Formats: sequence, C-alpha cells, structure tokens
Amino acid sequence: MRHAVILAGGSGTRLWPASRRDRPKQLLPIANGDEPMIAGVVSIAREVADRVIVVTAETLVEATLAAVPNVEVITEPVGRNTAAAIGLAGALIAGRDDHATLIVLPADQHVRDRAAMTAALAACLSAVERDDVIALVGIPPVRPETGFGYLKVETWGRRHVPMPVERFVEKPDLDTARAYLACGGYLWNAGIFCLTARRLLAELDEHLPLTASGVRQIAHDNGLIVDPRSIYEKLPSISFDNGVMEKTDRVVVVPAAAGWNDVGSWAAIREVRGAGEDGNTTTGPTIVLDGSGNVVLSDDDTLIAVVGLSDVVVVKSGDAVLVMQRNEAQRVREVVEALKSRGLARYL
Repeated sequence: MRHAVILAGGSGTRLWPASRRDRPKQLLPIANGDEPMIAGVVSIAREVADRVIVVTAETLVEATLAAVPNVEVITEPVGRNTAAAIGLAGALIAGRDDHATLIVLPADQHVRDRAAMTAALAACLSAVERDDVIALVGIPPVRPETGFGYLKVETWGRRHVPMPVERFVEKPDLDTARAYLACGGYLWNAGIFCLTARRLLAELDEHLPLTASGVRQIAHDNGLIVDPRSIYEKLPSISFDNGVMEKTDRVVVVPAAAGWNDVGSWAAIREVRGAGEDGNTTTGPTIVLDGSGNVVLSDDDTLIAVVGLSDVVVVKSGDAVLVMQRNEAQRVREVVEALKSRGLARYL
C-alpha cells in the first residue's frame, strides 16, 4: 500500500509575523485564496497514495485537523527534526503494513502545476517499487535561488526520468547559485521523496542507529509501557538529508517542472501571488505610491501606506509589524532569535 507522510511540525520562522508557534505557515493561506498550504499538499497526496498521514506537534493537532479534516495524525512528543519524524512515521506504518511504500512531502510548499507533480511522484514510485531506491523530486531552477538546497546531477533533459544524484549541495551564495543555473547540472531539492518503509528502516539502521532503535521501540510498545516522550527526546536532532540522504548510494532524482516553491521567505510571495500592474504585491488595505517591487500585506483593517520606496517588505499581522528590504528576507530568522533572547517570546 502507498502511504503519504506529510511533515507538518515546522514553525515557519522566515514568515514571521504571520507564521507563529500556534499558527505556522502550513496552516495559513499564504499562496492564494483561502486554502491553507497544507490543504494543497494533501490534495496532491490523495492523488498518489492510498492513505494520508500528517506528522505534527502535539500543540498543532487540533489546528491541523481543522485545516485538513479526515487525515490520520501522528504526534511527535517533541521536535527532533525530519529524520526522527520520518523514522517514527515509517516504523508505525511498517508495523501494520509489511510492504508499505512511503511518499514524504513537506506541508509548507506551493505547487502551481499539481498534475506535473503527481506525474513526477508516479515516476518516483515506479522506480522505488522496481529498484528499491530512494527517489527524490528535483525542481529545475528558474532563478539563482540562495534559499534552497541543490542536487548535483548530470545535465538533465527529459522530465520524469530518474537519474542518479551525484551529491547534495547546501544553500549557496548568490554567485554560486548563478553558476548552478548557468551550468544546467543542478536541481532544487524540494524535500519530496519516495521509498519503501523497509528501505527507510534499513537506512536508519545503518546511518542513524539510535533513531532506528528509538522509533522501533515506540512503534512496538505503542505507549503501553514506556512513555514515548522519554525515548523520543533522546533521539539526535538531525535532518533526513544530513543523516541519511547524503550518506546512502541509493538516491535517484526525477526532475519536475511543476511551478514549485516552498514559500520560504516574504520575497517568495511575489513568485506565488504575482504582482499588480504597478509591480507591487499587496493584500489587505494598502496604498503604494511611487514605488515597485514591494510586498505589502495587512491582515486586518489596518491601512499600510508606502511612499517613494521600492523593493521593501511591509507585513502587519496580529500584534506585530515587519519592515525590511526585500533582499534581506532570509534574515527574518534573526528577528525571531532576537525576540527569544530579549524576553519577547509572547510575539512568537
């Protein structure tokens, strides 16, 4: 059986102040309309999977089910990054389905062409079930993006054809990203992949044995004897990419030009929402005079007026306002850290 595992435990700090601890970006209508981001991901998952499971934090279960009713939920006792979250889901699923295939998708992404994404996932699933590989979806880059990781491959041509991944590349600086775009041998790493549950647990056994034994114990005990929190909080906090993908030799990638974006910063809002005739992206009551390239968003009746400025971000959400240059969008995380260090966690 095919099981979609949607990772929905993140806090989306780069989209503060709209994204907060109790209302992370996957639960917001960031991209378009009134649909929360996770709902679009669930829609894709239901096209390719027999079952849909969402992995999230204990504090987000109610809000998650309100956003996407009729899904199964696996609750993480504490946050331990993606290797533990995927491992926990895989161990629980394997306990009831010896031949499970997993489709792992982040909840906080926007896909413009869902048909293209489902076609790529179908190609990944075929490769996984035929060759016992780990099959990634790679996105052909359309700009020199510094906010995404990359996959080094031979020069790619046809979409939906699996090819070996030569290496994983961390988020580059702008000059390096431009070189990757010109080279044609790199794809964006969307964090979307398929593998069997058996392969997942075998890779964890080899590369992250503490994680493997911990999630197996939780799945086997099912909370009857041991508090799962006491086991889970001791697991290493590491991403699945760093812990497994970068170490295994079984990774292939399927290119998919699907209009994908993880909406990882306020600058990315222009990519998914577009801009008006004046070159500005706005939501809510706003006035922009003598400026372009701005992102100006108000979440209530508060009017925002921007005069004589270009390429800035102004966001009013709840009890906070963010103002910055659009090319500094990745630095919102620094604001979040400053709030923590200055005792202002009530704004998180």
